[in-house]
Amino acid sequence: MRFALTGARMRAVEERVVAEGVATLGELMRRAGAALAAAVSGHAAPGPVVVACGPGNNGGDGWVAARALHEAGRAVHVYSLVPPEALRAEAAEAAESALAAGVPFEVAGAAGTPVSFGDAAVIIDALFGIGFHGPMREPAASAARAIATTDAYVVSADVPSGVDADTGWACEHAVRADMTVTFSALKPGLLVYPGAAHAGTVSVAEIGVPASMIQATGVLEVPEVADMRALLPLARPDDHKGTRGRVAIVAGSRAYAGAAVLAAQGAIRMGVGYVTVVVPEGIANVLHMSLPGVIVRSVPAAPDGSIARVDAVMSAVDDADVVVAGPGLTTAPGIGEVVHALLAGVRVPLVLDADALNVLRDDALRMERAAPLVLTPHPGEAARLLQTDTAAVQADRLAAAAGIAGGSRVCLLKGARSIVAGPGSRSALVLAGNEGLARAGSGDVLTGMLGGLLGRGLPSFDAALLCAHLHGRAAELGTARLTEMCFTSADIAGFLPDAVREVERG
Repeated sequence: MRFALTGARMRAVEERVVAEGVATLGELMRRAGAALAAAVSGHAAPGPVVVACGPGNNGGDGWVAARALHEAGRAVHVYSLVPPEALRAEAAEAAESALAAGVPFEVAGAAGTPVSFGDAAVIIDALFGIGFHGPMREPAASAARAIATTDAYVVSADVPSGVDADTGWACEHAVRADMTVTFSALKPGLLVYPGAAHAGTVSVAEIGVPASMIQATGVLEVPEVADMRALLPLARPDDHKGTRGRVAIVAGSRAYAGAAVLAAQGAIRMGVGYVTVVVPEGIANVLHMSLPGVIVRSVPAAPDGSIARVDAVMSAVDDADVVVAGPGLTTAPGIGEVVHALLAGVRVPLVLDADALNVLRDDALRMERAAPLVLTPHPGEAARLLQTDTAAVQADRLAAAAGIAGGSRVCLLKGARSIVAGPGSRSALVLAGNEGLARAGSGDVLTGMLGGLLGRGLPSFDAALLCAHLHGRAAELGTARLTEMCFTSADIAGFLPDAVREVERG
């Protein structure tokens, strides 16, 4: 398991390292600078190196790297936002050592003074690190624009300048790196878009911070395939369909019969014993013809083709170990009554998605339940749950997911780099997935898969995490085979066996 630390947590860890005598801040800076220099030597083309240094410790890392590269025989030039004498503590010492070694430098001019790094083959971006928040001001903005106009290979120190290390928000002039060398641990802003698009290849440099200090409650988890393998439900030789769980999926309408089909396909692929689909009577034949292994229970339909009777739905899901609701239900007047009844009356794990979330709005966050509740919103649905707008959700996806989770609730916030948040401030980020999932119906498959994994007995957080990974990998494998253009949501289930096999192999 890897972990991603916010700026505040990283600073607290470094303070602990110093307090416990593991290393001094100067030693950490020298190791960070050496890691930057090694990255340039190992990954970038030969040629002149410009090191753009800011006023803080990130700039100090850059000064250390400049000295190391200079002593290795590279042509190096430092562009500093402030005079070396304006630096403090360890950063001042790093600059003094570089200057004593003969590293040439220049100091940023007045605001608006043209800046050019046109001759550089490599640029080390050490302007700002984990402490950056808000807009980028001069002279840093001019330096960032100059970096953007070159063809140089850009290596960012810790975090690309202009990217918020905690949220992934990127300012107008944020640096786009080819490679980011981040120190001690990943940072959330390197993994969450748009920051992820600015980071390039991310490498974690160990600079002497013990791994035991990185791991803590509330730290963002970034699981790898081996971690997912530990979550896979185990099959027993004496299994039968009655021991592998019963999932009921309340879904579909006249207009969206396919949503029920896709959700059921996702559940079936997770190896659950029984899948029952509860649909309005007008589309029952669609399910019968599409899904021979599924139990279809039809309930009365309203004139618009949506589910009409609460009592019929509650009776249809009465024998389920897990209930899923939402895909294709519509937001017709009677759907809110159905979903509220499920939320209040179902005593087993409940998954709510799509229209089930749309009719509830923030009611889902106010009602307490003893049994697990998993909400799977996309950013727009998350905004409605939180009574905000989509832009606010996307500006801090981690905070949005955490705001929806709590009590017995787990949130799987969909989108590029899906986020799972649960009780006790636990959160995880899923790296799997690609633009192949930007299709109507892909979320329906995900919802069904989640129901299937819950039916197999996984805890709700683990089920959401494994589900998001398998769903994302199916898209990656599928688009590689079928092309991104031709891949559809109906193809996802067909590539789930490959995704599962990959996890089984670890």
